[in-house]
Amino acid sequence: MTREGQDVAVPDLLRRGRLVVLTGAGLSTDSGIPDYRGPGSPARQPMTYQEFVGGPDARQRYWARSHLGWSRMRGASPNAGHRALAALDPELLITQNVDGLHEAAGSRRLVALHGRIADVVCLSCRRTSSRASLATRLVSANPGYAARHAHAETRPDGDVELDDTADFVVPGCEGCGGVLKPDVVFFGENVPAPRVQQCYDAVDDLRSADALLVVGSSLTVMSGLRFVRRAAKAGVPVVIVNRGATRGDELAAVTLQAGCSEFLTALAGVRAGRLEIPA
Repeated sequence: MTREGQDVAVPDLLRRGRLVVLTGAGLSTDSGIPDYRGPGSPARQPMTYQEFVGGPDARQRYWARSHLGWSRMRGASPNAGHRALAALDPELLITQNVDGLHEAAGSRRLVALHGRIADVVCLSCRRTSSRASLATRLVSANPGYAARHAHAETRPDGDVELDDTADFVVPGCEGCGGVLKPDVVFFGENVPAPRVQQCYDAVDDLRSADALLVVGSSLTVMSGLRFVRRAAKAGVPVVIVNRGATRGDELAAVTLQAGCSEFLTALAGVRAGRLEIPA
């Protein structure tokens, strides 16, 4: 069954029972963070892990772009969809997003599948530190850089479109001087196995009266699609809410072409026995 257009009617199978929810970049567009594959999104090619570790030029390019994008992303606030999910408090909220907005909205039972852009890890000593601390160091090492490139377009992963990066200074780890990387899963890098297993366990615990709800993800990459396949194979209903087709549509019991914030607000209201949740 497929509902088209602006319909945000809540399917009967979501009105009761337990939920595991998987979210993607489409959920954060209402917070001003663009997504990769939504309708009208331009083609983008994020840096792979192999490129990042392949040499200093690639890392310089990455950190120059990311430095500018981070200063914008860190100002984003949770939208109505994030707040609705916090109110719903599903059995587990699995997010493919790295923006930290679910945490900011107060979601409790959460797995950030691809990590968080707010954390940084040293590839040598594995020391972790805050992105905010690194941002301060980058500003000091590159005075006036943000102002000179204020026109650069923001991209979904917390960076910007920018080619002029040759003069950008990238500091090393404060502990050992090693290479710093955002503590997120790059393309070409594997999601940590314990993280994946926690999500599998939550899906495996669902029954036919429960549901896996996918919101704002095209399911193009296997890191999210595998949970849809797992649920469908076990006979657990899958509901997909997304603008545009997804790779998991044929496995879904219901697909909805609806806005994430509108749908989740309606769902939270229905499950709480009222029409809407507070803004």
